[in-house]
Amino acid sequence: MPSVASMTIAKFDHVDTWVFDLDHTLYHPSVRLFDQIEVLMTQYIVDALGVSQRQANALRAAYWRDHGTTLAGLMHHHDVDPDPYLIAVHDIDFSVLTPDPKLAHAVRNLPGRKIVYTNGSADYACKVLNARGLNGIMDAVFGVEDANYIPKPEKSAFEEVFLKAGVTPTASVMFEDDVRNLKAPHAMGMRTVHVADDADPAPHIDRHTADLTGFLSHLAD
Repeated sequence: MPSVASMTIAKFDHVDTWVFDLDHTLYHPSVRLFDQIEVLMTQYIVDALGVSQRQANALRAAYWRDHGTTLAGLMHHHDVDPDPYLIAVHDIDFSVLTPDPKLAHAVRNLPGRKIVYTNGSADYACKVLNARGLNGIMDAVFGVEDANYIPKPEKSAFEEVFLKAGVTPTASVMFEDDVRNLKAPHAMGMRTVHVADDADPAPHIDRHTADLTGFLSHLAD
């Protein structure tokens, strides 16, 4: 009977492009980096819209739920300029992140191109990669600005980024912590891997892992 490792390789031996989400995918959510961003998002809404802290916090969560990102909701409902917003909410302390040499080794040794695609900004993504010791390993980094500020999970966002990146979905795989962000890639023919502590049985998820480094190491070594 084949081993787990050989079964994993068999399902991904056609892949020439590895697409990684950033937040809660290339670092564990337990570091709570995004907590800092949420505080800055809420304050930005307070200042931009003149609402209370409580109202701003509710809008932040509701826009993320309904529009894919808080920014998308702010742009849709309040015509907020995205660039100053992205600069402000990503002005955080990255020292809570630590380099991960084992993850870096596993990613570096994957066959083919490695790409990061995040709903944050590309500049922010590069800072996270640097803090994680993953800088210089990725072939390209794409942020929400590269999708014309349309966020995942919108299919048009993936189409725009994949066009710019030269990604062939049927020869690629997407790693994501947010289940809803895997639906469009799966429909486009990509392999999909849900990276989270708890598995989700959604039909658009091909594989689940709570250990990205271990999962990739079966492929990289």
